[in-house]
Amino acid sequence: MKVTLSALDTHESSFTPLVVIELAQDVKEETKEWLKNRIITKKKDGGAQLSFRPLLNKYEKETLENQNLYLVGASKIRLLLGAEAVGLVKECSDNTMRAFTYGTRHSFRDFDDDNNDFLSMAERQFIIKHELENLRARDEKMIPGYPQAKLYPGKSLLRRLLTSGIVVQVFPLHDNEALKKLEDTWYTRFTLKFQPIDRIRGYFGETIALYFGFLEYFTFALIPMAIIGLPYYLFAWEDYDKYVIFASFNLIWSTVILEVWKRGCASMTYRWGTLVMKRKFEEPRPGYHGVLGINPVTGREEPLYPSYKRQLRIYLVSLPFVCLCLYFSLFVMMIYFDMEAWALGLHEDSGSEWTSILLYVPSIIYAIVIEIMNRLYRYAAEFLTSWENHRLESAYQNHLILKVLVFNFLNCFASLFYIAFVLRDMKLLRQSLATLLITSQILNQIVESLLPYWLQKKHHVQVKKKVEALKADIDATLYEQVVLEKEMGTYLGTFDDYLELFLQFGYVSLFSCVYPLAAAFAVLNNLTEVNSDALKMCRVLKRPFSEPSASIGVWQLAFETMSVISVVTNCALIGMSPQVNALFPESKTDLVLIVVAVEHMLLALKFILAFAIPDKPRHIQMKLARLEFESLEALKQQQMKLTAENLKEECREGGKEKAP
Repeated sequence: MKVTLSALDTHESSFTPLVVIELAQDVKEETKEWLKNRIITKKKDGGAQLSFRPLLNKYEKETLENQNLYLVGASKIRLLLGAEAVGLVKECSDNTMRAFTYGTRHSFRDFDDDNNDFLSMAERQFIIKHELENLRARDEKMIPGYPQAKLYPGKSLLRRLLTSGIVVQVFPLHDNEALKKLEDTWYTRFTLKFQPIDRIRGYFGETIALYFGFLEYFTFALIPMAIIGLPYYLFAWEDYDKYVIFASFNLIWSTVILEVWKRGCASMTYRWGTLVMKRKFEEPRPGYHGVLGINPVTGREEPLYPSYKRQLRIYLVSLPFVCLCLYFSLFVMMIYFDMEAWALGLHEDSGSEWTSILLYVPSIIYAIVIEIMNRLYRYAAEFLTSWENHRLESAYQNHLILKVLVFNFLNCFASLFYIAFVLRDMKLLRQSLATLLITSQILNQIVESLLPYWLQKKHHVQVKKKVEALKADIDATLYEQVVLEKEMGTYLGTFDDYLELFLQFGYVSLFSCVYPLAAAFAVLNNLTEVNSDALKMCRVLKRPFSEPSASIGVWQLAFETMSVISVVTNCALIGMSPQVNALFPESKTDLVLIVVAVEHMLLALKFILAFAIPDKPRHIQMKLARLEFESLEALKQQQMKLTAENLKEECREGGKEKAP
């Protein structure tokens, strides 16, 4: 029998704070009271049935500066019922993975009525977020106290409060004790070891755990490339036609590592329960707007926006803007080549050591300019994609990723393609590739981790002094934690992290036969990247909400596309080698045809390998098939039971009609 919230007492007078809601300083009291009531009211009456209290009581607000900060939590029963509502999948006592239900809770492994750790803190915070986001307007026409903030039935209250500026932010709190344990096993000791991926998942959720899992896997996958590439560099094999074996190895390597990752990813996400988690109907994203109407699928009232208007915005505004940015990127690239020619001419005229160092300056300046352009374009791409008014968050992300990847690919690799296939200067290609790779890695480490950590450390000292100066009888530890965390930067997702790895994969795979040392530099960078990213997640940024994920999503396709391009690039470079050209001294047409034929054969081999290596291990396939079979059997039993009940009802009705 399905257990409902109304049948259970989910109230707790004291609760563990899980989520913080910060309101604007000038929010009216009637709005606060309305929001509080909607959060604590029972589900059957349109509330979230959560626990809610201000961070400071009335006396403390008079003593301290007024902070509109509120703590949200939930009772154990409420969280378990929430776990059922969001479809969390947990491991049963018979080692199978099943969707959690409160009625069958005792059949799940590690569940006990006295055990508060059955749900991880990340899962509990995800449930709170889900419940807050699903608070919907009923008969309200506006937010109390704010007549301009209109509401309509079914509108998400939290999203309306955020877009109206009434709610400043909603963020989950760190668990300092659990965080310290995680840090001790993760990054505080700089040793070569595997990351505690399961612990990262338990604290931050599947999406972030998958990123760190992929980062670790990609780093280890680069080690064979680095080991094979080092002798080519150390023994000064300058003739790049001798790198044919290395390039051939790279073609197979780039395919195999991506296919093997899919298998490892499937094993991890099955263990975490997200591989078999049912996909929920996707709600409109917060920034989506349009004329109020009825959604033909859900029957709910929501904004509707004609798709042809969106297509016009994409093709008449976004596409020309992206093309203009690509043209500007090529223009900057030509300026870089003018600088290279100037530096080379200066060195040939003087021949001094200073001018030999000067040869690297144009590449360093160009690498810095590339990073600046990438970041500026990112802001423009976000604005344009938001302006296109996509209904779903997934559509928004796909269009944003496409825009950013196209520009970043051209911006980072256009100069290398130009040097390789137009100038045909392999020495300059090697120099440019090394400079771009190393400079971008150093800049990313400084901008993404070191600078934010220094700023956060400075702010932490200020908050500590402020709290120590307080004489009020308050929970200073909790107050300090909340005030400190609310000023931390917000983690914007794994987009930039995957983008950095994507570009690194391009540097390693596209021109590996020219600069085999690229893989070694990538390994060194990633070893520090693991620790700097871990530091950023734990100490620099707010804790992000957990997001269930079954894979790395569209990035898998992006990496596979890059590996296809690398096959074409390396085949062309091998075809341009003096050794291969010597085999066809008279007919270049034959050379081109043979190179194209080999390239097609290698692409065919690549796709055969991708097909031959299953995306999921055999034991995972069997478990998924078993789950599907049991689900169908359960559905069949349910239908048979319903049919039997209907027949009984018809027989009873027939008996009544025959009775005199």
